[in-house]
Amino acid sequence: MPIAFHKPYGVLSQFTPDGSPNRPLAEFGFPPGVYPIGRLDADSEGLLLLSDEPVWNDRLLNPRQAHRREYWVQVERVPGDAALRQLAAGIIIQGRRTLSCRVRRLEPPPDLPPREPPIRFRKNVPDCWLALELVEGRNRQVRRMTAAIGHPTLRLVRVRIGGFELGDLPPGRWQELSAAERPLVLAPG
Repeated sequence: MPIAFHKPYGVLSQFTPDGSPNRPLAEFGFPPGVYPIGRLDADSEGLLLLSDEPVWNDRLLNPRQAHRREYWVQVERVPGDAALRQLAAGIIIQGRRTLSCRVRRLEPPPDLPPREPPIRFRKNVPDCWLALELVEGRNRQVRRMTAAIGHPTLRLVRVRIGGFELGDLPPGRWQELSAAERPLVLAPG
């Protein structure tokens, strides 16, 4: 049974506590036997899929499947066109170049529920929202990519996996995917 979950900030992508103040998935009343497919760091938000069907794990996480994942990223300052082209072409992080990706500014900024706790606000430092579509998912990749071009990530929300979008699912809520929604997740996006 595939499930879409809107993971809030400060929630682990695992069912057991890790000794940090972050909350585990066990607090959200999932059916027995499901497990997360992939992960989102505790300080990231958005779409996390869970399932009790092992085939989903390989079909979604295997790089050969090239499932696009879209992230909305709030960054410090407004990146210029050259910085966006650099992101799109691939950035060297941890000694390896990231795969090319799609990147665009989100104008106007997305209308998202407020984050708890709120991001830091700096009166004299503007911010900007970007959409990044990746086909790989290295550890903290988006944050490292934006930092590498001089625009640290302030907030990160995954809004799409394949052709399935988070939509208006509220933070902390989950829903079982319908038979019609399941193929959207597995679509390359």
